[in-house]
Amino acid sequence: MTGGPLPAEPYDVVVVGAGVVGSAIARELARYPLRTALVDAADDVGEGTSKANTAILHTGFDAVPGSLEARLVREGQRLLTRYAAEAGIPVEPLGALLVAWDEEQLAALPGLARKARENGYRDARPIGAAELRAREPHLGPGALGALDVPGEGVICPWTTVLAYATQAVRAGVDLLLGCEVRDVRPGHELVTTRGVLRARYLVNAAGLYADELDRRLGHRDFTVRPRRGQLIVFDAFARDLVRHILLPVPTALGKGVLVSPTVHGKVLLGPTAEDVGDRTATGSTAEGLAFLREKGRRIVPALLDEEVTAVYAGLRAATEEDDYRITCHPGQRYVTVGGIRSTGLTASMAIAAHVVDLLAGAGLEPGPARELPAVRMPNLGEAFPRPYADARAIAADPAYGEIVCFCERVTRGEIRDALASTVPPASPAGLRRRTRAGAGRCQGYYCGAAVRALFEEAR
Repeated sequence: MTGGPLPAEPYDVVVVGAGVVGSAIARELARYPLRTALVDAADDVGEGTSKANTAILHTGFDAVPGSLEARLVREGQRLLTRYAAEAGIPVEPLGALLVAWDEEQLAALPGLARKARENGYRDARPIGAAELRAREPHLGPGALGALDVPGEGVICPWTTVLAYATQAVRAGVDLLLGCEVRDVRPGHELVTTRGVLRARYLVNAAGLYADELDRRLGHRDFTVRPRRGQLIVFDAFARDLVRHILLPVPTALGKGVLVSPTVHGKVLLGPTAEDVGDRTATGSTAEGLAFLREKGRRIVPALLDEEVTAVYAGLRAATEEDDYRITCHPGQRYVTVGGIRSTGLTASMAIAAHVVDLLAGAGLEPGPARELPAVRMPNLGEAFPRPYADARAIAADPAYGEIVCFCERVTRGEIRDALASTVPPASPAGLRRRTRAGAGRCQGYYCGAAVRALFEEAR
């Protein structure tokens, strides 16, 4: 996957970018008898925007009606919900409450319900303050009502991208990591840090760098304007304070600051929405965290008394338009997948199907579709059985009863399996995303040395 010479023979399709969208596209292409490569500059899949988001499984109720994003989010939620059940990706259908804190926001709720119906979602309805308080008793004072959106949920973003990549690789896709694309010569000769890669068809799913790759192909259709989102993760002791995804009434900058449970048993507060010029500016700031704490104190005051497990920041690939920027250039045998923002996780499978259709329209003959090898991912969800509590698994293999990370109750067996998996981690951080080891309240202070030793031994 990393290192080694690149093949001289051209691929039928090269997908640049192994985030959740690029991995989903590679997985969809793997259904056909094509030579496909999935390429990324990083040493692991999902290393960019995909690893640092709010992990909401959206209904698309508040998308721009008639937009490409609205359609693909709606289709994507249906596809990903079904796929998650098959592949063992943790999902919790919690429902969302869009909370109104003043009269202007309250007056906006019926319009948001109408917008939801325009987007094909008919279950959204305004509720009053009494029902809201009964359903969220720890909500701060002053909430006047909410829009109930029962179809929203949370999902594990790390397992999703890994499932796509795993299934693609098992079906024959070449995963080329540590392979940064520096230039594109005529005829789709990709000059990379590992050599020259050749492709008949090219898909640009490069996320924050999609516009730069697009310009190398002669196009200036959009400009990525990185939007930083900082988030605070509260420990598992805070989980009982929140029953739903608590959303604000959205603004032009995005969906705003939310409070949401995670499938890993914690609570998220965030994100901020800061336009930054640096595409690597994923650091947290004192100002950003203070802003989030101020917002959190109003939404769920008791949350601020709980222990913080971690803070992190991600960059969204915002553009000058409020929609995805997916464009096919048939004469170049090239598809751009740009401007995929926070809804890209939900829409990923629908985006993939759409891109394959565009490639076919540009002349690609994929051949007959075939069944993909089934995958069943290790469960990272707190609402589902985990190995440390599975007597049968422990009886069959005592390694599943030997806890290494006590905060997250991660066993030696899980770490061993991740290190020997189809797409193994290239770093302890990658191992954390595959097992939760080191992601708890001590942030690896207790287990870090043991986890690192297991990682180095496997290498």
